[in-house]
Amino acid sequence: MATTNVRVPSVPEEGRALRAFGLIGWRWVSRNPASAVAPILLPFIFLYFLSLISPPALLPLEVVGAMLFTTQNIGSWVLGDSATWRIELGIQDLFVASPLGKVRYLFGVAFSNLIPAAPALIILSGLLVYVEGQRGASVPWEFWPLFLLSVVSLWILFSAIGVAVSSRLKSQREIWPVGNLTFTVLGMLTPLYYPISYLPGWWQTLAHFLPGTYAALMLQGVLGLSPQTPTSMLEQGILLVGLAVAGTAVALSLYRWREH
Repeated sequence: MATTNVRVPSVPEEGRALRAFGLIGWRWVSRNPASAVAPILLPFIFLYFLSLISPPALLPLEVVGAMLFTTQNIGSWVLGDSATWRIELGIQDLFVASPLGKVRYLFGVAFSNLIPAAPALIILSGLLVYVEGQRGASVPWEFWPLFLLSVVSLWILFSAIGVAVSSRLKSQREIWPVGNLTFTVLGMLTPLYYPISYLPGWWQTLAHFLPGTYAALMLQGVLGLSPQTPTSMLEQGILLVGLAVAGTAVALSLYRWREH
């Protein structure tokens, strides 16, 4: 029996998942620019009303809170994408059958949702520099590596929470209420937009179980917005990373990668 030799171009079999998910995120923004505007509007609405009712001295703290809140909110978009792909489009089985694995899938879907959030983070960073300049100060260089550490830690953690929760949803109708409830509660329990000293004692205790609290306190400390020592900021950085790693591990253990 005659056979035909088909020449297949040499294509790398690994290292393409992140680029593919990045393309998904970019296509979402390029085809629907509103997806990049929405992450900007939500924190700016908070900042506008807070600027009307809170002391002007708290505005830099509130801008930092908006940056962290935007990062945490990526988890809600990850939840929506992951649940939609599984429930409506039915393509999770394709991911499961591939060599991708749930950890690489997590980083892929998280990266695709970081792209529309990036403009909000960049604009808020510029706003922080402007606000600090208005009060005769400048953003110290130490702030930026600590901010990057905070963003990466919270981005991975809340994305892991998003995929874990998404795997427990049964219908499309559950995505919006469950996602908003989960990430709004986690965001509001953390003292992002206000000093932790403003909270009742029991709330302060609860907030210390959330990694976002340590990110907020560390960044507020390096900007001189709350009384912190270098030692306490180092401890907060360690607790932030430790809680983020532990939380991500728990979330991935609860994530139903294969349907049973």
